[in-house]
Amino acid sequence: MREQAIWLDQVREAVLEPERPIVDPHHHLWRHDEAPYLLDELWRDTGSGHNVTQTVFIECGSEYFTDGPEHLKPVGETAFVAEVAKTARAGTQGCAKIGAPKIGAPKIGAIVGHADLLLGARIEEVLEAHVGAGDGLFRGIRHSAAWDASDAIRPSHSNPPPDLLERPETREALGVLGRMGLTCDAWFYHPFMQRFTDLARALPETEFILDHFGGPIGIGPYAGRKDEIFEVWREDMRQLAKCENVSVKLGGLAMPVNGWGWHNRDRPVSSDELVAAHGRYYLHALECFGANRAMFESNFPVDRRSISYPVLWNAFKKIAASCSETEKTALFSATATRVYRLT
Repeated sequence: MREQAIWLDQVREAVLEPERPIVDPHHHLWRHDEAPYLLDELWRDTGSGHNVTQTVFIECGSEYFTDGPEHLKPVGETAFVAEVAKTARAGTQGCAKIGAPKIGAPKIGAIVGHADLLLGARIEEVLEAHVGAGDGLFRGIRHSAAWDASDAIRPSHSNPPPDLLERPETREALGVLGRMGLTCDAWFYHPFMQRFTDLARALPETEFILDHFGGPIGIGPYAGRKDEIFEVWREDMRQLAKCENVSVKLGGLAMPVNGWGWHNRDRPVSSDELVAAHGRYYLHALECFGANRAMFESNFPVDRRSISYPVLWNAFKKIAASCSETEKTALFSATATRVYRLT
């Protein structure tokens, strides 16, 4: 972690619009021995200059219960994050009491956990357990469908079956989710976009949030095909946006799987470099979904392998430069606040 910080510190930029409130709707927490990312590490990033007021934790297979029924083990992650969130609230309130600035110590305003969609209607028991463990913060689930036929593409940590989005049990479980007023974050790779569109269209009462632009892959058999893949992705996004029950997260394109190779550079990318490389994805998604169904996301610490937190949010602010003030407010905070019912 220290070596990574030294590498990232090679690129320093003045923070743009430092007073603009930000809700970061996508980060993880874990205790990995080689690179832990807990509250101290999160606050180190959120405290690097931008005005991050709240965050949303997204499941990552962390701190599952080690005993008890298998289908309930993911509830351990929600219980773990609820405790971290309690510590964060206490720290934020402490800052306010002594008159210190709140910038850098955001509260964790919502938790998105994991539940196995293949449980079908039986998922309700797991969702109720998450709600009970979440201390009022549990908002929904993510069961990643990130899978590809190529051995060069690593499946997500939940090791999904290739047909997860088509299974009848999945639709049954998502129906329960919608009935309970909970959301579903969706993470898959770009060849699955049309399958996801069919799923979202069939379940209009369930609210979906598309993570990471739908995962345009750029490695393995997809390497060297960015323009070709972009054209397919562009039309797929246009069709998906017709589903009013889907919002989109704008971010998560700096992962190694996206094929930019930034994590292997001697020097990290600047915000201008990110805008030049990724800008067309952001602008097209905004054109399709509109600011009221779009939100910028950090995807930290995963994207931290390629870019620092302050530089990333500078890039977002440059991408949004031509937007109206109302649109900027939606992109940086209001959409996430509404979708995840933050207070």
